[in-house]
Amino acid sequence: MNWDNQNNQDPWGRNNNNNDGPNFDDLMKQFSLLFGGNKNSTNGSGGSGNNFSFKRIFTYGIFGLLIIYASMCVYQLEAPERAVVLRLGTYYQETDEGLNFMIAGIDERFVENVALTRRFSQTANMLTQDENLVDVTISIQYRIKNLKDFVLNVNDPEASLRQATESSLRHVVGDNSLEETLTTGRQTLALNVQDRLQSYLDLYATGLIVQQVNIEKTDPPTAVKEAFDDVVAAREDKVRLQNEAERYALSIVPEARGQGVARVQAAEAYREEVIANAEGEVVRFEKLLAEYQKAPKVTRDRLYLDAIQSVLSNSTKIMVDVEGGNNLLYLPLDKIMEQNKKAEDDDE
Repeated sequence: MNWDNQNNQDPWGRNNNNNDGPNFDDLMKQFSLLFGGNKNSTNGSGGSGNNFSFKRIFTYGIFGLLIIYASMCVYQLEAPERAVVLRLGTYYQETDEGLNFMIAGIDERFVENVALTRRFSQTANMLTQDENLVDVTISIQYRIKNLKDFVLNVNDPEASLRQATESSLRHVVGDNSLEETLTTGRQTLALNVQDRLQSYLDLYATGLIVQQVNIEKTDPPTAVKEAFDDVVAAREDKVRLQNEAERYALSIVPEARGQGVARVQAAEAYREEVIANAEGEVVRFEKLLAEYQKAPKVTRDRLYLDAIQSVLSNSTKIMVDVEGGNNLLYLPLDKIMEQNKKAEDDDE
């Protein structure tokens, strides 16, 4: 059957006026009593009804403002974030990640990501130790180490970082020559700048820590760049030629030393050979002397025949003087030997 809410009861037979707790309108009415006193909504005039409506709207407005104010007092920080809270302009506390509370209007918070690595680069014209100008481009990687110092000690920490970077760079470049700055000394230059820059930041208590310094580019000024490129090319040619000379020296010196050792060894071998031959001749002469002492005439004839044989065996032409006549006999042994050899080849 249809339920017409007769006798102000619900479908289960309970009285609607006897709920377990007061409804929101009753709460608003009770709260409005604090501001407007007792009021009779049924016996009052029309003006009092309008007054009640105004107070009700005012009460709702107060609740809304309280909710808004409460939301302003609560804030949440992510994992890498930290916040510094100032109370009436004075440091109060530093809060970590999660939900945190502050008094809005009295407290002021500064939130920063302390895990974020930040980077900036700048280019400046520097004067080297040997009074030459050079354009240096440097990049700095840094992060916040102490948030309290970062917020309170310096008005603009990052501007201070840039100024300290330029000061450190000028000091370090001023202690190096142009060649070191442009070529071999760049790595050392970056390390020295990082050390000096960190000392400045610690002195100023900026709360920043330098993670890495890179010297990205070092160039001479544009007006003299062409001439400087010629100097660099000449220096490279010098180094190249020196390397070639050193390579040639490394190849020719061992060869010459080897030849010298070989000649020394050949000379020592020749010396040993000469000594051995001389010693052999001495032994032969001593033996020959013993034979000569035994039979001088026979030994002399033998020596004479050996000498004649040695001489004639090395000669291809022989002239024979006939005893008692004017005729001279010529024996062309070389021709005879060639003919005999040719005849033997033909027979084969």
